[in-house]
This record gives sequence, C-alpha cells and structure tokens, in this order.
Amino acid sequence: MQKDTIHILLADDDEDDRNFFKDAFEEIKINTDVKLVKDGVELMDYLNKPDITLPHILFLDLNMPRKNGMECLREIKKTDHLKNIAVAIYSTSASESDIEETFVKGANIYIKKPNDFEALKKTLNVVTTLNWQYHTNSLNKETFLLSI
Repeated sequence: MQKDTIHILLADDDEDDRNFFKDAFEEIKINTDVKLVKDGVELMDYLNKPDITLPHILFLDLNMPRKNGMECLREIKKTDHLKNIAVAIYSTSASESDIEETFVKGANIYIKKPNDFEALKKTLNVVTTLNWQYHTNSLNKETFLLSI
C-alpha cells in the first residue's frame, strides 16, 4: 500500500454515479482522498480556491449542467496553476467525436463509465496506479482510450 495520499476529484452531475465512485475507492486498497463536485461551475469554483490541495487526477464527466466537461477541460488547460492536473474524461459517451475532441483539448485518458461495481473498481485501480508521467508526456491516441 502506498504511503502518499493520491488526491482524486470527480465532477459528475449524477448523484448515483458520484456515490458509486466514492464507494469503489473505499474498497480498493489505495490511499486516496476523494472529493466530489456536482457540476462544472462547482468544479471550477473549487479548483480556483486558494487554499485547496489540487487533485492528482480529475475525473471529468462531459455532460453536466451549468458548465459541461468540455468547457471545464478548455478552462483547466488554459489556466497556469491547473494545466498540469491529470484529466481523466469519465463519461457514458463512447462517441468518436467526444473522444477526439477531448484528446485534442489535452485530456490525458478517456474512460467510458463501467456498468458494474467490480468493473468500476478495476478501472479506478488501473487509472490511479498509472504512470502519469508517461501518460502526460507522450500522449498518443492508442493509449488515450482506456480499455479494460
């Protein structure tokens, strides 16, 4: 088990998905601190607070009210103190255009939301233990879409 805490942030408007996500992290044996926000406005407000610990990995849903994931991704990548956060798109969409657009806009990995709890735990375990140095320095389309 790791000694250092991995700071995780999920932006997702679906309460069931947020609870499912938090429960999965409670069951996998990785030392994490998981924060949850319910939409893009709340996400950007949180990230721009001066006294927070920025997440190591941001799981970002695309379809959210008030400010969607694409708008948040664009804003994060344009903001100096946020642009190095590892962004994992976490969406029900498997649309090629969504995958392509988020890749071009600088997301680090694209995850189609798993349908069951065991698949979610496995996915989160893999994503949390990735070599993010590799995933942020040598992005390529073949490693962008996570397949488990």
